[in-house]
Amino acid sequence: MESRIERLCIERRLKMTGQRRIIARVLSEATDHPDVEELYRRASALDARISIATVYRTVRLLEEKGILERRDFGGGRARYEATAHGHHYHLIDVDSGRVIEFADPDLETMLHALASRLGFDLVSMRLELFGRRARVRDERASAGDAAPPVQAPR
Repeated sequence: MESRIERLCIERRLKMTGQRRIIARVLSEATDHPDVEELYRRASALDARISIATVYRTVRLLEEKGILERRDFGGGRARYEATAHGHHYHLIDVDSGRVIEFADPDLETMLHALASRLGFDLVSMRLELFGRRARVRDERASAGDAAPPVQAPR
């Protein structure tokens, strides 16, 4: 059975080699947002002939065709996810790098109202929140440990 990304590739008339199919399948099955190194690790576990260069070329092609989106969640590495249909947002744990996807209709209503108040109709939204679990923050504060500042990507 074809993965969602494989179907999009076929619809956009991309040549689907065996290695591209594996990379597309790994991306479709990812529940996280893998970077190229992690994507390579997963794909090469399925086919040892896949090179990191093939993964980089495939990711770049899928991004150019609008099938993948590059995300910058900090940490110095671009991470990838299938182009989203419908709104969802990201909360990034600055300590672990874990990315939590969420949707919130109340938030969307508020953002539309804000844009309207400023004289705009929203056509697209992207929201990335960076945070630290409250328990970790409280433990550091009680230990007198100053957490290093984390900078969100610009």
